[in-house]
Amino acid sequence: MTKKTNLNAVFVQVVDRPKRKLILKRGKEATGYFEYCEEVGCDIWEILTSVKDALYEPIGMWLPENFRKPGTGVYAQGVEMAADYSGPVPEGFDIIDLPPCKMMIFQGQPYDDEDFLEAIGDLWEVMKTYNPEIYGFAWADEDGLRFQLEPQGYRGYIEGRPVRQLNAR
Repeated sequence: MTKKTNLNAVFVQVVDRPKRKLILKRGKEATGYFEYCEEVGCDIWEILTSVKDALYEPIGMWLPENFRKPGTGVYAQGVEMAADYSGPVPEGFDIIDLPPCKMMIFQGQPYDDEDFLEAIGDLWEVMKTYNPEIYGFAWADEDGLRFQLEPQGYRGYIEGRPVRQLNAR
């Protein structure tokens, strides 16, 4: 039996995320996107894309325990806002403060849109065995949100996970 070898490159970078706010719709028990859609509906994305002054595009995210409310699931969707945002929050959504953190961003190769599940699975396999310590970092899941951008084949699947620098100078 031969082991499948994936020769697709994955681009990895570390970015500093400033203090900011997050408008989010929490799931009830969901641990992933499809369960989330069953619980709260799939129209959340349309609401999030209409939020004025968002810093970036909407994200799906896995919330660490310290960012969850009792009785809510791990998975949520939201949009990041400036730290001083004081505008409207859509009905049924929460707004929370996010501390500054470092994020390790993984970006896979472009793929055909209909192959998004395979692209996500391939990137997850890379992330599962990735050792950030080789590059002077450690996973720091309690520091922030693990997030995914909307799967769009032309740019490759993109996901981020919080890290902390080791032996910072």
